[in-house]
Amino acid sequence: MEYRIESAGKNVYEIERDEKLGMRVPVRIYANNYIIKNIQRDRTLMQAVNAASLPSIIGNMLVMPDGHEGYGFPVGGVAAFDAVDGIISPGAVGYDINCGVRLIKTNLDVKDVRPRINQLMDALFKNVPSGVGSKIRLGFTRSDLDRVATEGAAYMISKGYGFRDDADRMEESGRIDGADPAKVSDFAKRRGEQQLGTLGAGNHFLEVQRVDRVLDEDAAKLFGIQKDQVVIMLHSGSRGYGHQICSDYLESLSDYEKRNNIALPDPELVYAFTGSKEADDYLAAMRSAVNFAFTNRQIMTHFIRKSFEDTFGESADALGMELLYDLSHNIAKLEEHDVDGRRMRLYVHRKGATRAFGPGRQEIPKIYRQHGQPVIIPGSMGTASYVLIGRKEAMAETFGSSCHGSGRLMSRHQAIREIPMTRTLSSMDSKGIAVRVRSKKLISEEAMEAYKDVDEVVASIEGAGISTIVARMVPIGVAKG
Repeated sequence: MEYRIESAGKNVYEIERDEKLGMRVPVRIYANNYIIKNIQRDRTLMQAVNAASLPSIIGNMLVMPDGHEGYGFPVGGVAAFDAVDGIISPGAVGYDINCGVRLIKTNLDVKDVRPRINQLMDALFKNVPSGVGSKIRLGFTRSDLDRVATEGAAYMISKGYGFRDDADRMEESGRIDGADPAKVSDFAKRRGEQQLGTLGAGNHFLEVQRVDRVLDEDAAKLFGIQKDQVVIMLHSGSRGYGHQICSDYLESLSDYEKRNNIALPDPELVYAFTGSKEADDYLAAMRSAVNFAFTNRQIMTHFIRKSFEDTFGESADALGMELLYDLSHNIAKLEEHDVDGRRMRLYVHRKGATRAFGPGRQEIPKIYRQHGQPVIIPGSMGTASYVLIGRKEAMAETFGSSCHGSGRLMSRHQAIREIPMTRTLSSMDSKGIAVRVRSKKLISEEAMEAYKDVDEVVASIEGAGISTIVARMVPIGVAKG
């Protein structure tokens, strides 16, 4: 179905509220000319229009420039619901709960790393397990898993997996309140027991990157990054633990809809009303997965640091391997926002979208609070990634939200059919990128042609005044499942 899309400002488009379609709010799309054409290639806008019909949705249904078709709710979508009279929707969070990204700094220059890049990538590929169903035996018990669910990254930091101040540089300090592992199924726990500290597959990755350009000198100085510095970007989530939680609650909420005679524009948009047992149970389980994911990335960070230590013969501390930031892009969070002149408590659902809070918000770590939150935007395999900084305009426009990556253009099956693996490998080799991958078909699935141009995605966000570009990074080494 085609929708009437009108310009609503620089890099902003809108589908007006249409009661005939059941819409309660408009759909607002953040995109430049390149993005707005590509975002209409699949069911993204149809899914956004469907989501705009959900009860107690506030403001606008938002689509970020990396938006693409997802399960019921578009990836790159943001929706806020009244905390008292609203809803909670697992489909608007996604299967990989707290899939997120973190950036680890070093004091190494690219000329220090280039001669040892193959040795380093071998160490990283060995120490950080990747691939479908990847596991690691670290001796964690079911009790450890439940403590991770409630205590988050701090629990593993206390056991030696990280620097003492790592949690100070994470969204939610690496732990969200309200988790209850009793609301997580035994099957989900069995899936998660040996996956703490593993990368997984799909679009998850570990990259060694070079800072290619600095575009905001002041913010770059605040973040501690400079041209030709080597940094590490890590993208992963809650693995089978979070996936199973989503599956379990999608099934139980489907029964909830039937019992309550709730009509849905799409059966994949199941929800429960806030305050119901079903909503509370899902939130408690989802938060357990959020804390699992923060901890998963923390354990991998420990082994990333170990790989650098083994390769360069110095301690991670001496190598300056402190965390810049860690943030989520699949989550529903209780936040306060100003809406039409009044302060409201909202459950903000971000699916394939990341928080981008502007200066002054108490949720931002103290070191960044006066300036704005770091926003980390990974690209596709072999392309650039970005660090941005949140702006106050985002608080009024997008509930403090930004894009989370480049966003798919092709399905995985289409990419395998149309993109030769050899072409992708040849392209990366010509750029001097050392590649380690467990599944060869993943090279085609994750090729840059399968994704939108990340430079255009980020330009859309900056042009709309949502976030300011601080620096651009390019990979010199890539590890994937």
